[in-house]
Amino acid sequence: MTEVSDEEIATAVQSGNVEAFGELINRYEAKLKRYALKFLNTSEEIEDLVQDVFIKSYTNIQSFDAEQKFSPWIYRIAHNTFVNELKRKGRSGFSIFDADTVLPFIVAKETTDSKALENELVEEMGHMIDRLPLKYREAIVLHYYESLSYQEISEVLKIPVTTVGVRMTRARAKLKELYQANELHHG
Repeated sequence: MTEVSDEEIATAVQSGNVEAFGELINRYEAKLKRYALKFLNTSEEIEDLVQDVFIKSYTNIQSFDAEQKFSPWIYRIAHNTFVNELKRKGRSGFSIFDADTVLPFIVAKETTDSKALENELVEEMGHMIDRLPLKYREAIVLHYYESLSYQEISEVLKIPVTTVGVRMTRARAKLKELYQANELHHG
């Protein structure tokens, strides 16, 4: 038995099978909460906004084109919801970051306390990510945290695929530059 695709479930919801939407919630709730964590700080905020994303998704399910992939569609709703919340509160998020995933070109110095060094590097990367313009942070998070392809990121951010590539390249270059400057500063 093959697993039913997100697109098939969305089509069932469009046809009136309200209960099928619960499966989409099951599949996306943890992913959207993880994505929200890159924008927002409190779990109450995250819970509320992820619920808003599901309400907006359900309300607008008829606008979903089942010929397209579902994940970029729901991530676009989430993206807009989270960015609007940031604007409303006048902040820019992304408080944590997995340095090993994004910057494989950075080689940590060998040490007996490698876990402490890894934690320190992740924290440093978080600070460096905070210094990136939002447009670069969004692309990095969607690609490395949410495993979206450049095409899917293009759909979420409503920009050309080539622009996604440019943003990823510039973000990596800026992160490398910030990391190297930090290394020179700290010896």
